[in-house]
Amino acid sequence: MSDLGELDRPGSASRRGAADPVKALMHRHRELCERAVDPLEIAAGLEAHGITDRTAARFRHRDVFSLAEEMYARVSRDGEAALPAPPAPPRVRAGWALLTLLPGALCAAAVIAVHLTHGQPRLIAAAAGAVAVALGLRAALRRGPLSRTDTARPGPRPGAAPGRTTPWTLWLVLYALLGDGLLRNALAGGPDTLPTGTPDGPWPLTAAPVLALALACAPAAWIAHLLSVRARRKLASSRGLEDFAAAVRPLLLGTFALFLGALAALLALCGAVLGESASAQALALGALLFLARLLTTHGFTYAPAVALTVTAMAEAFALATVFASRLPGLGFLVTPVETLVTTWGADSIPTLACGAAALALLIHTVRKLTRASAHAPPEPAR
Repeated sequence: MSDLGELDRPGSASRRGAADPVKALMHRHRELCERAVDPLEIAAGLEAHGITDRTAARFRHRDVFSLAEEMYARVSRDGEAALPAPPAPPRVRAGWALLTLLPGALCAAAVIAVHLTHGQPRLIAAAAGAVAVALGLRAALRRGPLSRTDTARPGPRPGAAPGRTTPWTLWLVLYALLGDGLLRNALAGGPDTLPTGTPDGPWPLTAAPVLALALACAPAAWIAHLLSVRARRKLASSRGLEDFAAAVRPLLLGTFALFLGALAALLALCGAVLGESASAQALALGALLFLARLLTTHGFTYAPAVALTVTAMAEAFALATVFASRLPGLGFLVTPVETLVTTWGADSIPTLACGAAALALLIHTVRKLTRASAHAPPEPAR
């Protein structure tokens, strides 16, 4: 809305031509108009700067696309700048394609090492494996379709506030690994010992969900790449913002369903190999993490941070009520958690928390990523 503020300041119109407000807007967005290859790209840039159809009426146009068409035509007619060639769609690069396989490979190696060792060597293997997977994941998220800084596709918008998601993501993954076992143990009066790293120990460790999530980095990156390529094509062929949104909405939902299918297959495979049952908890967590990363790569960082924070706090609160109920006079605190665990099992709490957050984030994703401005090339820094 800063664009409108400058146009409304006294003297601004007289400096830039009060009789031609569109020219003043073109001057404000000169770089956007010069590099645009079609009117929709200008419309997407205006939308990203907060100019709506209602705002376009002040420029005597029925909507943003109509305003963008005039701006595009005037740049072409006036010959102020040569129109650039259409931007090439994002390409698959061997670097990021191989990096997406790294977290899964390192996690598989860590799981094997934990299963083949005992005692202190097992703890060392688990710690080294956790560090290796974290570093591999960090490398995979620094390049390619899941990166926030890849210049081959739209990145975060200028001024986007960074969301602090790493601690909460770590908590959610650790809960998937140890949380259910800790909750059962706490309800039974424990825990009396530390986890042994085995699925049949007093504090069971469930490695299948974490291994499946690590392996899912590869399909997540490919699916995000597919969405980016198809959205760019829709952007080039659409004739308006509403037309683009209608075309991208089923594409977005389809790619999300494709990721859920890939994750479900990986969960079933890892569960069969490790002798663990695949749970809906891991599927809900994977959906939440995928949507959060998809929004983050397009510059929408606030909602993912909120969703991950609330989910992690819900899981932590459930555990805290169990331990707090042991204090005199607070026994009633355990009733809701105990009822859920008795009725649907220990994994019902993270499943409900992650599922509710994923559903809210999906609705938010459909609203945000069906905007043309979410897929248009970012404006160059000034």
